[in-house]
Amino acid sequence: MSTQPEQLGDHSGVGSLPGTDIAEALRLTFGELGGAGIPYLPELPSRGPGAEMIGRSAALLVDLAVDMQPSGWRLVPRAGRDLERSRSWWRRDLDQLAETADGYHGPVKIQVAGPWTLAASLRLPRLERAVVDPGACRDLVESLAEGTAQHVERVRRLLPGAGVVVQLDEPSLPDVLRGSLPTASGFGRTRPVEEPVVDQGLRQVLRAAARAGAVGTLIHCCAGDPPVALLAGCGAGGLCLDTTALSTRRWEEVAAAVEDGLRLWAGAVPAVPEGAGPEPSSVARALETAWTRVGLPVPALGEVIVTPSCGLAGASPAGALRALRTAALAARALAERAGG
Repeated sequence: MSTQPEQLGDHSGVGSLPGTDIAEALRLTFGELGGAGIPYLPELPSRGPGAEMIGRSAALLVDLAVDMQPSGWRLVPRAGRDLERSRSWWRRDLDQLAETADGYHGPVKIQVAGPWTLAASLRLPRLERAVVDPGACRDLVESLAEGTAQHVERVRRLLPGAGVVVQLDEPSLPDVLRGSLPTASGFGRTRPVEEPVVDQGLRQVLRAAARAGAVGTLIHCCAGDPPVALLAGCGAGGLCLDTTALSTRRWEEVAAAVEDGLRLWAGAVPAVPEGAGPEPSSVARALETAWTRVGLPVPALGEVIVTPSCGLAGASPAGALRALRTAALAARALAERAGG
């Protein structure tokens, strides 16, 4: 059963931002999105290891520890300096969130790497990907579900007037399903993970978030060919996709999901725009064209949440601000078209 708040804004961001100052980043997200949009607690990967999506999410795991190796993050028996650094970023960020959003009433989004992107990225002690070991995958799903629930509860305590929306980031999911991830040796590929197993893992984390009091859930997959039908059926309230890269077939799956009640978070604004980037009117027009081509009604465009296509860590500060403002103006244009 999907979880979706009764009222959300019409535009938001995806996750990461450029820079290293969390106070400045939160002022940006709440300043630009705190009205009609959905502000969020951003990731600042430029701060270094532990501040990026995988290390940050691994720091939320319960009873599982990680450390940093040249090959990436690795599961280890005991917590060490690398994990403590990740946890310290979280403490600092949550303290700043409480200060910036003091008295805030409305939705606020938090992002966590999904279980399959974590399983694809974290290494076992022998340095193979965790996704190759079904037992390790089960442990990761259980640990992430509990850690995500605890994270939701912490944010709810800090912001008692806010409705917490949880976004699971699954950029690696298509590779997990296809079995196209390189093995540790580099000479082979991981075995595909079956769709029912993937579905069960996603459901477990989403349900834990909902039980902890999240008012909405969504799954973000910015891959060029996301498994829309699978994602639409696993219990999330929304799908966040790079709509500029969707094929006709995937748009048809989006249409079926929308008709079933899921909300589309349309990644319609380039995350790293060339020059000044697209005009908001052209972003809205492209979305409307794709939307109506698959038979969705124009009035339903008012339910679309417009976002950049992915995180904005690769953009300049000015580019990130421009992308968020373009999303806001494109959302306004869509609302006008839906109402007209």
